[in-house]
Amino acid sequence: MRIDYLTLFPEMFETLNHSIMKRSQDKGIVTLNPVNFRAFSNNKHQQVDDYPYGGGQGMVLKPEPVFSAVQSLEVTEETRIILMCPQGERFDQAKAEELAHAEHLIFICGHYEGYDERIRTELVTDEISLGDFVLTGGELAAMTMTDAIVRLIPDVLGNEVSHEDDSFSSGLLEHPQYTRPADYNGLQVPAVLLSGNHKLIEEWRHHESLKRTYERRPDLLESYPLTAADIQYLQTLGYQE
Repeated sequence: MRIDYLTLFPEMFETLNHSIMKRSQDKGIVTLNPVNFRAFSNNKHQQVDDYPYGGGQGMVLKPEPVFSAVQSLEVTEETRIILMCPQGERFDQAKAEELAHAEHLIFICGHYEGYDERIRTELVTDEISLGDFVLTGGELAAMTMTDAIVRLIPDVLGNEVSHEDDSFSSGLLEHPQYTRPADYNGLQVPAVLLSGNHKLIEEWRHHESLKRTYERRPDLLESYPLTAADIQYLQTLGYQE
């Protein structure tokens, strides 16, 4: 996968040159490329924004630098050009899994008040928001999405199934995890995890995922395919269909 970032602050993306993101680049699995679109300004002062027609507060990103920057990249019909925008579709695990199958992503990271509408209508394939809040720019959101997407690409985590039990991947929140020592200051690891009985362990983990989801994110249960046994267990916790 190749990911390009149109940004006015390419140095911010140094954050991605560490840990798993760095290893995935070193292994040639993904290429991450910040592009300063100020270099594509046709203004001698390299201006990339201007006042909005009709008046109003703030400055708006001009179309020319953004269009020219995208055109400088190897864009194909399969390229996903993503506008980071609070008006866009809310990013979630399902979207991360969808984008993890793409070969080329371009993130347009805005700043200032907004974008010239022609960028939105003529250039982008996806408008995505990280959540119902506003950031000063799209860089942090793009990096967060990159982490969520790249870790799903085969061989990035080193274990093909290591992400499958993550919260949201299965539709439920992840069950509790424990490691050694089995007794820490009187705090005991659940006995079932020490039993060696894999069937009982899987059942315990599933029940704990159901419990945690019911207690913390009951809205997720509305779309999860609950079995009769799941419903019976949840009813012991107070769940009502």
